[in-house]
Amino acid sequence: MLNKVHDFAALHVKGAPLVLYNCWDAGSAKAIVEGGAVALATGSWSVAAAQGYEDGEVMPLAELLAVVKRIAQTQEVPVSADFEGGYGDAPEIVAAHAARLAQTGVVGMNFEDQHVQGQGVWPVEAQCARIAAIRAAVGPDFFINARTDLFLQSDAADHAGLLAEAITRGQAYAAAGASGFFVPMLGQGALIADVCAQVDLPVNVMMHANLADSVALVKAGVARISYGPAPYRSAMQMVTQAAGNIYDGAAP
Repeated sequence: MLNKVHDFAALHVKGAPLVLYNCWDAGSAKAIVEGGAVALATGSWSVAAAQGYEDGEVMPLAELLAVVKRIAQTQEVPVSADFEGGYGDAPEIVAAHAARLAQTGVVGMNFEDQHVQGQGVWPVEAQCARIAAIRAAVGPDFFINARTDLFLQSDAADHAGLLAEAITRGQAYAAAGASGFFVPMLGQGALIADVCAQVDLPVNVMMHANLADSVALVKAGVARISYGPAPYRSAMQMVTQAAGNIYDGAAP
């Protein structure tokens, strides 16, 4: 297990990003590994949707842990789990939940700074306390990918004005014990480059329509690229289309 943890961390190389085509269950994980993936990561939206839940910690914690445990048990590559906001508020609660997650066999987690079932984001000091508590609970090597939702909760036109706060958060999260810094929905190459230059953690971006192209991301120094819910949505669209062909009489 320790080798998997170290292997996963080593895959995060500035300017040579680890690409994670996010899975949602053991079957999708197997298909993605067969496609050439060297590591796996779940996406909370996809995992929840695959079990009939909405995103946002609506899926019971026990069910989430069962899904990620099954993925980790059935695949040899390292697996990271999207753990949203840790299914709690207080540092001691999210730490206890993270310890349970680590026991499933995954090597890392995404941990976001938004109030998952509320509004806005946690103050920096409060989120750092939550990250520090998780670090104490999971040990020194477990990969905590600290996510800021500043850009996810704002329009792209406002992202430049949020950059300084995001960098402050990234630096603070690093000091609190984070292993990586995730900036979903930040798309401009120059802004991403600023984050990579000023935050001493591997920087993770998420694929979306307005994201800078791959050459710009490499040049910016990105170390991880995630696909989020896109793989699940694409797969379900294919299933719906195939079913439609059958029920419309276009296929036997």
